[in-house]
Amino acid sequence: FSENFRAAVIFTREFFLGGVRGVYAAQASGSGSGSGSVFENGRVEESGKEMAATMKKAAVEDVNVTFEDQQKINKFARNNNRLIELKEEIELKKKQLQNLEDACDDIMMLDDDTMLVPYQIGEVFISHSQDETQEMLEAAKQSFQDEIQALQTRVETIQQVLSDLKVQLYAKFGNNINLEAEDN
Repeated sequence: FSENFRAAVIFTREFFLGGVRGVYAAQASGSGSGSGSVFENGRVEESGKEMAATMKKAAVEDVNVTFEDQQKINKFARNNNRLIELKEEIELKKKQLQNLEDACDDIMMLDDDTMLVPYQIGEVFISHSQDETQEMLEAAKQSFQDEIQALQTRVETIQQVLSDLKVQLYAKFGNNINLEAEDN
């Protein structure tokens, strides 16, 4: 290698957009006499021999990332994050629904039918008869079930969009892109 060299190095840089990996080309400049070059990914190349070894290791094909491709990757990341949020929201609603069902069961087990049951509305507890409280709990349960169903419909819609984007992106980038969720 000469004193000043320029080499195109293909490397895979993982950027955090829902675990998406992109392939980019970078220009490296430096000297072959031991001084290092710092790339965007934070790696330091010490010599031309190591750079040549890196180029051999990076046996990925050179695929240009167009603006449209980047838009698809960003759309995938946004939808993937929204999908995670919706799933968490569904789990929260299911827990709240379970709490309401437990409250209904507890009210049915009461022996005294004349006893007033406190029911929370906002930050205030209001005492109602057992029948009124049971009706209010049933209405609240139905409301939570409807909300859960609406959220599940949105999840299915987003999953379809993600599936379509995966097909398009894997068709172009193949193994150079990872769109699978990481197992935690």
